[in-house]
Amino acid sequence: MSAHALYVTAAYGISALAIAGLILWILADQRARKREMAELEAAGHRRRSDKAKA
Repeated sequence: MSAHALYVTAAYGISALAIAGLILWILADQRARKREMAELEAAGHRRRSDKAKA
């Protein structure tokens, strides 16, 4: 494998790992925010958009 091919392969690998890490971070944050919203709603807090519907 030439030096150029090694560089390109490494660059693609690092990029793939970074993108996968960002996706996992977003999914974990989404789960945390949904859990937080459920806790707030269970405590009696409502969304401001619910007032407009009522």
